[in-house]
Amino acid sequence: MLLASPGRLPPPLTADQREEAIRQLLPTATFRMLAQVPKKLLTKADESAKKLRRQLMRGATVVFVTAGLPGKRFTFEIAASLGIKPVILEHPDSWSRSLVDEGLAAKFIPVDMTQSSDDIFNQALEHIKSLGEDGLTGTADGIATFVELSVPLAARLAEALGLPGLRPAAVDAARNKHATRGCLKAAGLPTPRNFLIDDKSKLKEASQVVGFPAVLKPVSGAASLGVKKVTNAAEMEKCHKEIVDELSTLVVSSGALVQGSPDTAGLNAQESGVDLTVLMEQFLDGPEVDVDVVMSEGEYVYACVADNGPTLEPYFNETWACCPSLLPKDQQVSLRDLGVECIKALGFTSGVFHVELKYTSHGPQLIEVNARMGGGQVHECNRLTWGVDLVEETMLCALGIPSRPCVPREPVSGTAYCYVNAMKSGTVTDISKLEDLRKRDNVVWAKPLTRVGAKAVGPADGLPTWLCDLFVQGKTAKEALAYLQAIEKENPVLVRNSE
Repeated sequence: MLLASPGRLPPPLTADQREEAIRQLLPTATFRMLAQVPKKLLTKADESAKKLRRQLMRGATVVFVTAGLPGKRFTFEIAASLGIKPVILEHPDSWSRSLVDEGLAAKFIPVDMTQSSDDIFNQALEHIKSLGEDGLTGTADGIATFVELSVPLAARLAEALGLPGLRPAAVDAARNKHATRGCLKAAGLPTPRNFLIDDKSKLKEASQVVGFPAVLKPVSGAASLGVKKVTNAAEMEKCHKEIVDELSTLVVSSGALVQGSPDTAGLNAQESGVDLTVLMEQFLDGPEVDVDVVMSEGEYVYACVADNGPTLEPYFNETWACCPSLLPKDQQVSLRDLGVECIKALGFTSGVFHVELKYTSHGPQLIEVNARMGGGQVHECNRLTWGVDLVEETMLCALGIPSRPCVPREPVSGTAYCYVNAMKSGTVTDISKLEDLRKRDNVVWAKPLTRVGAKAVGPADGLPTWLCDLFVQGKTAKEALAYLQAIEKENPVLVRNSE
């Protein structure tokens, strides 16, 4: 399985091995076309260069390493609209198999994702090498993924095939929060005190090194799953057990880690090699932001700063976000600059990244770097606020085409969004208000994340249940956020108290 990143995947190639791999392979069709276009025509941030970059993408065969949950369908829709031929590499029973019949994918390659990671890699590599033989696609021009657990595999496949892609060593460092801190420290960048706990016997030593308050989190993250704040040794011991128990009950569904329940289909994460190691870190005060970054040829060409509202402690569930950021400009710049420097410190030179940071009382600090487009509302946030499509930018990076997004001087609109948390435990009784919300002006979407009759968990009893997904627009981010919070106060999903 792909969970124990990098697990049994092959180690990164040396520089000489990469050169040898490239020499043994014929140039892709996209590479041959790129070689004929003057670079200065491609590296302008204007509409004519954007049109040229899109022309180079048309007809390219891009392998999507796993499809993710059905909510990722839009990535295939966008790729197909750009004239790309998506090839899906997934478990045989994936929902995405039907995309071939719908004309959104050129081919579906079934690979048993319950195998060991090295077997998955070897089978995937052979399948990709045979592309083009049946005439449905050309040979592979690029490798991409929008699924966190698949990033290490995608990087290694691209490297083995001599295709553009993320360096596996950089991916592994980003996926492991402890290794990330080591890279930052080596680069002279700020990093919080931290300690790796691979056994409960190390709890006392960890508390002495890090101190309180602190945060416990899985060393290889799964969104906010298993992330908790602790303020003393007793809480730490209790929360460490809760985190390990929680990680042990996760399942893998469509390439994503989700909490297991009797009606959740998926593979048991612990049996598949999920890492139960916990990282203890100094608690970071201050507002949190997301910085979505596009890197090309070693430098950032786009960076968007979005605010995150206070999380529901001790679980760190998200409450709201708005874009563009409402923080003072100097704080936004320092957060953006640190995010970019952290990406570089990990060894990345191109790609799309979702970077989480905080502006603390001691200045900006990194939370984590995700070497992929952010999930949830991130794509739509960047598209509606700045007119930048991160799926398109991911495709450009996967194909080795220079990226230069056309970014307006002022935002197109303000956006705000949230997952509405259950504030009490009980049973969901009504979700009909969401249908009415969808009809209102400036409501982009109002999606249910639960169903009538389902159980909901409030923060007093555990990790809060997300009830619905709301996304709105406004003339400014401030206006959009006020609109969002007014809608949330209407309680669009009703929960009846547990008896």
